[in-house]
Order: sequence, then C-alpha cells, then structure tokens
Amino acid sequence: QVQLVESGGGLVQAGGSLGLSCAASGTIFSISAMGWYRQAPGKQRELVAEVFRGGLTNFADSVKGRFTISRDNAKNTVYLQMHSLKPEDTAVYYCRVVGMGNYYWGKGTLVTVSS
Repeated sequence: QVQLVESGGGLVQAGGSLGLSCAASGTIFSISAMGWYRQAPGKQRELVAEVFRGGLTNFADSVKGRFTISRDNAKNTVYLQMHSLKPEDTAVYYCRVVGMGNYYWGKGTLVTVSS
C-alpha cells in the first residue's frame, strides 16, 4: 500500500522561508513525476511545482523564482523549498506522485504565512 507522508508545514512570517518534504513508502512502479499542489480556503487545488524523471521541472507562475523543487529518487522523496513567502501562499500543500498512470496523494500539510 502506497503512503505519502508530508512534513515541514507551519507558520512563517511574510518574507520568510519554509521547506516541505514528502516521502513515499510502499511500491510505486516507474515514478514519472513528483510534485506539490496547494489549496487555499475557498479555492481550487492548484499546481505549485513538479519534477519529472530526468529532472525537468514545472512551476506555477506565482511561485517562479521563489520556490525550488528537488527529488531524491533513491529515497522516493520530493522536497519543496519556499522563499520570500507571501500571505497568498497560505494553503494546505499536498504531495502528489505519479507512477504507471496511477496518482497518489498525501494528506496535506498546512502552510500559514502571516503578514
């Protein structure tokens, strides 16, 4: 059974930094992408960043230049480093892993950015 465990959320002041990690356990065949989505209150879940096998990355325009994403294939772990955080970055952040056409989601971790 596949489980994704996110960690690193919390409260930070605007302009600060925070790092998230997501470790996948269980058997996931041929992971093609690992990434992060977020959902703010009253809004739809949206892509934040993702990294594909081979290292190609994709970022939401709103976080480009502020967030970085990386993955450790040996550990099936994906990381999100967030800098220059803004109050509008406040959301529940979800990890997503894609493997063999299957989509796996974490339970989410709350990031709150105070002004």
